[in-house]
Amino acid sequence: MQAHEVILKPLLTEKTTAATEANNIYTFEVNKKANKYQIKNAIETYFDVKVSNVRTAIIAGKVKRAGRHIKKTSSWKKAYIKVQDGQKIELYKNI
Repeated sequence: MQAHEVILKPLLTEKTTAATEANNIYTFEVNKKANKYQIKNAIETYFDVKVSNVRTAIIAGKVKRAGRHIKKTSSWKKAYIKVQDGQKIELYKNI
């Protein structure tokens, strides 16, 4: 898999921003089929940083109502990326 196929989008919430500021941990939505080694290589090549730890979690889909019908959202994979001290990922670089 290529780096752009592994990393789908960064997750920017209040909780992930606090984790970034406190512990240098970034959160991304990644391809469900990607493993930790592929995620680490994709982050290192795409953002030019050294990754020290990768943790992943599969988030289960939720049951939603759409009128009379019941539907289920898709499950997805989240990756917590810890980069080495003194390095950071510029998420707002091209904005």
